[in-house]
Amino acid sequence: MILIGERVNAGFKDIKEAIINKDGDVIKEWARKQTGAGATYIDVNLGTASNKPEDLCWMIEMVQEEVDTPISIDNNRSLMLKEAMPVCKKPPLVNSTTAVDEKMNELFPIVAEHGASIIGLVMDEAGSPKDADKRVENAGKIIEKAMEFGLSPEQIFLDPIIMPLKFMQEQATEILKATNQFQLFSDPPCHIVCGLSNISNGTKYKKLLNRTFLTMLIANGCDAAILDVMDNDLVDAVLTAEMVMNKQIYADSYLEAFRKSR
Repeated sequence: MILIGERVNAGFKDIKEAIINKDGDVIKEWARKQTGAGATYIDVNLGTASNKPEDLCWMIEMVQEEVDTPISIDNNRSLMLKEAMPVCKKPPLVNSTTAVDEKMNELFPIVAEHGASIIGLVMDEAGSPKDADKRVENAGKIIEKAMEFGLSPEQIFLDPIIMPLKFMQEQATEILKATNQFQLFSDPPCHIVCGLSNISNGTKYKKLLNRTFLTMLIANGCDAAILDVMDNDLVDAVLTAEMVMNKQIYADSYLEAFRKSR
């Protein structure tokens, strides 16, 4: 499972203050903690703290001074990406494009130039889909356009767009249906990613809901998630679900083995 650590994000008060005050120690601490917890990528999100490319580059540099974990650049503005991509020591993951031609034509050449990967949100000019069929249709558009620019399935992360269960409960089954069908586009299939915390937005039992829904997504082909890697119960559920799906070899010590490998 590709675990994308969500915590270096200006939506969190301590990160926003760190950006404003240029306090690299805070960012380094979260990079270290998330890497130690098993993060495959560290998501770096400048948010509303700044609109300057140099601040995004500084955040990336702070993370890379502390850990070797690749960066997920949580920004889809081409001007920002053109500055930030060369700073990354390893090919990054770009978050994200939509199925809108203008956006894909803008971002895919940058991604291809740097050998990066990109998250594709399966939404178009009409907004977020309401059913599985439209999600699948938009996913197909993203894959077709990405391949025009020479991107491989391995470089594409399809995001079915998770909706809050509390407010749009009927969407959960549509998301699972779409995720299952995403696997059929190519061989090998594209990655399937989710912004997990959206499902529990506004709910009382956030952690339980996150764990339950992610294991269901894994059963339907999801192999990546933007999530709280510091939640040990959540990571344990991911590891267990992958083992049940025969993606890992069973051993009584499989949890301990994962943590020792980090």
